[in-house]
Amino acid sequence: MPPKAPITQDVMTIPRKLPEGKVNLVGLTRDALRAALIEHGTPEKQAKMRTGQIWQWIYQWGVRDFAEMTNLAKAYRAQLAEHFVIEIPEVVTRQVSEDGTRKYLCRIAGGHEVEVVYIPEDDRGTLCISSQVGCTLTCSFCHTGTQKLVRNLTAAEIVGQVMMARDDLEEWPTPGAPKDETRLLSNIVLMGMGEPLYNFDNVRDAMKIAMDPEGISLSRRRITLSTSGVVPEIARTAEEIGCLLAISFHATTDETRDMLVPINKRWNIEELLQALASYPKVSNSERITFEYVMLDGVNDSDADAHRLIEHIKRHNIPAKINLIPFNEWPGAPYKRSSNNRIRAFANIIYQAGYASPIRKTRGEDIMAACGQLKSATERARKSRKQIEAEAGLNREV
Repeated sequence: MPPKAPITQDVMTIPRKLPEGKVNLVGLTRDALRAALIEHGTPEKQAKMRTGQIWQWIYQWGVRDFAEMTNLAKAYRAQLAEHFVIEIPEVVTRQVSEDGTRKYLCRIAGGHEVEVVYIPEDDRGTLCISSQVGCTLTCSFCHTGTQKLVRNLTAAEIVGQVMMARDDLEEWPTPGAPKDETRLLSNIVLMGMGEPLYNFDNVRDAMKIAMDPEGISLSRRRITLSTSGVVPEIARTAEEIGCLLAISFHATTDETRDMLVPINKRWNIEELLQALASYPKVSNSERITFEYVMLDGVNDSDADAHRLIEHIKRHNIPAKINLIPFNEWPGAPYKRSSNNRIRAFANIIYQAGYASPIRKTRGEDIMAACGQLKSATERARKSRKQIEAEAGLNREV
């Protein structure tokens, strides 16, 4: 069999155009920030110290105005303001579900928009962030996949979603105040719009910033990257990010997965499982999460459950299986499996010794549930009932 072509980006990442040619410091790695400071007049001997100071102001305290960085000399603050800005995505709309889930429509460079979802729970607060405008994967059960890929997000636009949510939650600590270990935003999942591993470098840099102990300071075990199976980048994820991994698996035969997750035609189930088998060893990670959307009559049989167990056991993968009741959207080609069928599927997996939680649907009333994100402004501002009415789903016959 001839070797497969290397991964290529469908689009280039386009950085934000900033006023008067200023550089946005958000999203720069420590090394890049230091280099930028030196390039614009910071003495090289001071650059490491200045980098640390500015880094803390941006990512630990959430400060956006150089004038407020009071441990820097006034003249130096003015010099910074002359050359740099601190900018994050702009919130266009903010919707709050009956269950407390928050969905943000955020505008980035070029007038493009992405959606971000915050899910509060008793013991954690999870932010679901996006890595691309649209998506290139066209998974047939996913509403986001019906929006064409426009471009990759920059590192600034990715970590900026985290900063934006902390703004809204009013969770930036006050300089000098005692450290509070209770966090409203305690976890990040890269499960929003886009395939993170088709935008690897920007995702890696953004997550390194989120994990930096002198800033946002989230443990790598509180960050989960979800991929549909970009096999060559899975090893890089373990080595260069080291976060937890989730796989959009969704089927137990190549025939069904080819239909549901078309990337399977490039890297099939066996190739994917081989890549996953070594991931926990390399990254010292915990279990890999297998995401499995429950589609009535498509992938929800007892035979599918037994095949899923066999796949995991054969490759000795430490795993849990996250069962996701299908979140229907107007025009969707599938139906949600019945509650009884989902419970029976979960029980087979549980009896085989694997955790099989059934994901509780959150934010469905504001189209914020898994697989429902789509950033078209006119759609995002409408209620579920309005969308269904326009699609003719409520029309009497």
